Amino acid sequence: MRLKPLFLVPAAAALVLGAAVSIAQIEGGGRGVAPVDSSSDYEVSGLSVDVAAKDADAARLGGWRLAQRKAWLELSRRLGVGKGLVADSTLDSIVTGIVVENEQIGPKRYVARLGVLFDRNRTGALLGISNYVMRSPPMVVIPVVWSGGVATAFEQRTLWQEAWARYRTGGSAIDYIRPIGSGPDPLLLNLGQTQRPGRGWWRAVLNQYGGTDVLIPTVKLYRQWPGGPVIAVFQARQGPDNKLLSQFTLRVSSTSGIPKLLDAGVKRLDETYQQALRAGYLRSDPGLSYVPPSEMPVEDDTPDESGETVVIDTPTIPAISVSVQFDTPGVAAVSAGEAAVRAVPGVRAATTSSLALGGLSVMSVTFAGPPEALKAGLEARGWQVFGSGTTIRIRRAPQLLPPDLAPDNATAG
Repeated sequence: MRLKPLFLVPAAAALVLGAAVSIAQIEGGGRGVAPVDSSSDYEVSGLSVDVAAKDADAARLGGWRLAQRKAWLELSRRLGVGKGLVADSTLDSIVTGIVVENEQIGPKRYVARLGVLFDRNRTGALLGISNYVMRSPPMVVIPVVWSGGVATAFEQRTLWQEAWARYRTGGSAIDYIRPIGSGPDPLLLNLGQTQRPGRGWWRAVLNQYGGTDVLIPTVKLYRQWPGGPVIAVFQARQGPDNKLLSQFTLRVSSTSGIPKLLDAGVKRLDETYQQALRAGYLRSDPGLSYVPPSEMPVEDDTPDESGETVVIDTPTIPAISVSVQFDTPGVAAVSAGEAAVRAVPGVRAATTSSLALGGLSVMSVTFAGPPEALKAGLEARGWQVFGSGTTIRIRRAPQLLPPDLAPDNATAG
C-alpha cells in the first residue's frame, strides 16, 4: 500500500517537534549559573567607608585601604587573636579581593559598603592559627523555589539558584556541590527526583556529581500584591526522604528586595545545615553507600557427564595500596586505629608507615577492591572519611543522636 505525500507531512512534523522538545529539555539558553567563588578565603563584609581626596581615583583607593584595615581588625577579633594593625603592604599581600556591595563615587569623595577577602593560608600563618576546617562529606545541592504555585529547580534560571551561586561556601563546614544547571542537570535534579526515595536511583544520580548525600534548600515565595511585600518560607531539607530539618520565615517590603531576602535565607540555611552536622543530623545514609561486588569465589562441585568434579573459580580482585591519615594522640590510638581498619571487609593489611604521636600519622592499607569500597566500609563503621582516591583522612564521627524532628506540616516560625 502506497502512502500519499500529504499523509507523510503530519508524521514528519510530529517527529521534528518531538526531537525539538527533547533537545529543548537539555539545551536551554536561560539556564546555567556558575558559582561565583568556592575558595576557602576569610570574608569580612558590611564595612562602611567615607573618604575624601583630591580626585575620584584617590578617594576610591583610600576607601579600599580603609576597608582593608577595618576588615583586618574585625577578622582578628573574630578569630580571637587580638592582633593590631599591620602595614598596608602586608595587607595587600594577603587580601585576595574587594567585594563592592554598594558604592557612590563623586569628584572628590567615595562612599561605599565593601567586603574584603583574605587568603586563608597566608592569614593563618600571620595570625599563628591553624587553617584546618572540618568539612562534611560532599553534598549535592538542589535549590527548589515555589513561586505562583510552580516549583522550579534547574529547569530555568531562577533568583534562588543565583543566590546559591553568589554565596561563598569556602568558610562553611558543609562541602557543597553546586551544579551549574546546564546539560543534563534539569533532567536529573528536579522536584520529581526529590520526591523519589529509591536509594538505587539516587546512588546513580549522586555518583554523576561525586556526592554522598543531597541537600534540598526550599523557599516558597508569597507576593501580597504586585510590587508589594513578599513573604518567604525557607525550609532546610536533606536526604532521599526529603527530611525537614528546620523552617523559618523572612519578609521584605517590596519585590525589589527579593535578591537580598534570598541571600539572607541562604546564609541562615547554611548555618542550619552546619548546626545539623554538629548535632549529628547529617549522618551518612547506608543506602547511598557504594555497593562492592561479591568477593567470594564461586565453586560448582557438580560432577559432569564423565563423572569428574568441575570447580569454577572466579579471578581474584587485585589489591591496591591506600594511604590513610588518622589522629594519634597516644600509643593506644595507633593500635586501635590499625585494628579498626583491619576489621573492614577486604582489608588484607594495615600498618603505620609514618608515626607522629600527638599529631597525624599515616597508615599503609592493602585493600582488595576499589578505593570507594574502602571509603564506604569505613563510613559504615562510624568513621568520617575525607578525600578520595588512594589518599584519604579518617576521624571518628560524633556519636550524637538527634532529637525527634518536627513534622513537615509544622507552622512556619
